[in-house]
Amino acid sequence: MKSEPAALAPPDALEAPSSVAKACRILRALAGGEALRLTDIAQATGLDKATVLRLAEMLAREGFVRRDEASKLYRGGPELQRAGSAALAQFDPRAMARPSLLRLAAQFEDTAILSVPSGAESLCLGLELGRYPIRANYLEVGSRRLLGVGAGSLALLAWLPPREREAALEVVTAQLARSGRYPRIDRTLLIERCGEARARGYAVLLDVVVERMGGIAAPILGADGRPVAALSIAALNERITEREAELATGLQREAALCQNLLTTTA
Repeated sequence: MKSEPAALAPPDALEAPSSVAKACRILRALAGGEALRLTDIAQATGLDKATVLRLAEMLAREGFVRRDEASKLYRGGPELQRAGSAALAQFDPRAMARPSLLRLAAQFEDTAILSVPSGAESLCLGLELGRYPIRANYLEVGSRRLLGVGAGSLALLAWLPPREREAALEVVTAQLARSGRYPRIDRTLLIERCGEARARGYAVLLDVVVERMGGIAAPILGADGRPVAALSIAALNERITEREAELATGLQREAALCQNLLTTTA
């Protein structure tokens, strides 16, 4: 299923972005793996189409962007893929979390997801479909969402250190307001949901990203207490509310197993 390009405003809207910052926005928009039109990239980055075209051509010459001459669509190039692979080589939780995703999808029959933080966004690194016939998930491997947009990304936001969480909230809410993509999500809701998540030990987000659908998630914490990943289950609202305690227990159990693996392999 087609993923959505993220809206990528600069952290400080008052500071004019440099050419490097603009190029980084373009690369981040293409990092999800989806082929995008020039208009899509301009909308996602907040840049005008002439600027996107000029910088994309420069990035293409360096191998970071590919443009299909027939369709006029842009994708990440081999150098962008190589950079991503190098970053994952430093910390790649996919092998660690794969058994957890399999167990969660088999036990609860809904989609199990692995997400990791990436700046003010979350990145989907793993996904296991359950047997339930209605798939209540719009993420694919490689999809990016702003922190707080979805249960997994909410868990990543909620367990950030307070000052970092506040900075992320500023970036996220500014981008949400500008894009208008998720009208039900604002700063007040994110603060409330973060507080609730930390109080009960897991995050729940229902009926705000997609109507009648939601998710429940538990963070995987590093030795310093920071979130390094999150496990989540996406399902219809009623399949979460009717089994919330059972789902939370399963997610927290698997997150604890992953944290133990982090400790023993560090």
